[in-house]
Amino acid sequence: MPQSGNDPMASLEISPTKVGFVILRAREFDAKVGAWDDGDTSDRDADSILEDFKDDSTFAELREFIRDLNIDEQVSLVALTWVGRGSFSAEELDDALETARAEHNKRTAEYLLGIPLLSDYLEEGLSALGYSVEDAEDDALGD
Repeated sequence: MPQSGNDPMASLEISPTKVGFVILRAREFDAKVGAWDDGDTSDRDADSILEDFKDDSTFAELREFIRDLNIDEQVSLVALTWVGRGSFSAEELDDALETARAEHNKRTAEYLLGIPLLSDYLEEGLSALGYSVEDAEDDALGD
């Protein structure tokens, strides 16, 4: 629940649980390092779990999840990222949403996944709007 009297998430059209899922998956993706050898994938072992390969399932899962969101949810996710990054304050959420809607296109997933520290920005955005990041993540995990 938000800590403030008004509900800034009411302006957003994405649930904290969905944001929590994106945070968790983006954090997994951000933790990866460049692959030593991105050639033959048949001999990958446990030592390569943190290597970033072209066919990475975490990246693909997150990209598809974002692509499957409706336009309002995608716009809200972008606006929340911008609030967390400091491009807009929590009080400017409506302006962030308006800008995100005006700039929306079919490459939202690629745009978001190209942002370094996406998970950090989404965490900061949720916190700025008075939501518990831990609760959103726990809900996304089904805890």
